[in-house]
Amino acid sequence: QKILEPLKLSHEQLLEVKQRMRMEMEKGLGKETHAEATVKMLPTYVCSTPDGTEKGDFLALDLGGTNFRVLLVRVRNGMRRGVEMHNKIYSIPVEIMQGTGEELFDHIVHCISDFLEYMGMKGVSLPLGFTFSFPCQQTNLDEGILLKWTKGFKATGCEGEDVVNLLKEAIHRREEFDLDVVAVVNDTVGTMMTCGYEDPYCEVGLIVGTGSNACYMEEMRNVELVEGEEGRMCVNMEWGAFGDSGCLDDIRTEFDLAVDELSLNPGKQRCVWMCLCGGFGERISSKIVRNILMDFTKRGLLFRGRISERLKTRGIFETKFLSQIESDCLALLQVRSILQHLGLESTCDDSIIVKEVCTVVARRAAQLCGAGMAAVVDKIRENRGLDFLKVTVGVDGTLYKLHPQ
Repeated sequence: QKILEPLKLSHEQLLEVKQRMRMEMEKGLGKETHAEATVKMLPTYVCSTPDGTEKGDFLALDLGGTNFRVLLVRVRNGMRRGVEMHNKIYSIPVEIMQGTGEELFDHIVHCISDFLEYMGMKGVSLPLGFTFSFPCQQTNLDEGILLKWTKGFKATGCEGEDVVNLLKEAIHRREEFDLDVVAVVNDTVGTMMTCGYEDPYCEVGLIVGTGSNACYMEEMRNVELVEGEEGRMCVNMEWGAFGDSGCLDDIRTEFDLAVDELSLNPGKQRCVWMCLCGGFGERISSKIVRNILMDFTKRGLLFRGRISERLKTRGIFETKFLSQIESDCLALLQVRSILQHLGLESTCDDSIIVKEVCTVVARRAAQLCGAGMAAVVDKIRENRGLDFLKVTVGVDGTLYKLHPQ
């Protein structure tokens, strides 16, 4: 318990995190302070949420990781039950993720072509929405300048370019069909809009998966990077970089620091905040758990003090093991069999400790995410001068979907 103590955050610490998130949000929104802000608060040019009367046929492209989806969405008579979706998932090979931008976008267009053929819709011209889940500076709804690649992408000639243009150029190179790219949105925005179609109270989008990020409807008068005072605009927070300024250093533990030092870009985005709030796709929580278990074993508190070669192997603790170990109904026998699979000879006591470690790490991640979310809903409530705000948060992401708690 003494070793795990630093991973347990008090109510006061969480209120402090909420306060710091709020300060970073203000910096990102301000014209003068935006340049040095870590939480960038990027304008999305999405100025309202759906009202349920929308209809038509649309193509959608969803790119945010090693797999991407092409979808046909048919919205009928503006009723939720009138939404019909068809989609196919395609993978992006590593050599294309890390090749040239042309190769990447040609591959994407090749997959769109395959999908249209699969749907028997060759030659049809439809409006296309592009969900592109990387930090982008938007100057319009249909224009997004890629600021920097994340999540293992390194395709050359894309950073600093308009991704809608790169897509259009690839479509023209293929000379097979023409598509009208009408909007580029971040996955948080896509989540908020989809949920908003069902629930008029939805004004926040949250992703908890490979990384974590959020967006929400901000008053135009506060979005200083865009002209105009009237109405609202959705802001993509890019909160993955929260903490890069050092504002969370006091709650980092030795285990977070160890994981950060081994990461691709120490001290940068997805390390500080992601370590703390567990970017699961990057297996950060699993790395933290493995570090703690090694520490416990060195101290003779686990596995009779014997560190197996397996436990020394980076990436050995898969995310799914954490979820399995944490699921409520799991008997300790099953925890033991997971540990056995990892080449760890465990006693019943070992299983109890391992389960506790997984629980503590995951709970901290959830609480920090909650503290960030509290900063967002507080801001919306204060913007509107309300004592009480009723709001829905649309959530998506692998961790949110798969984690038992």
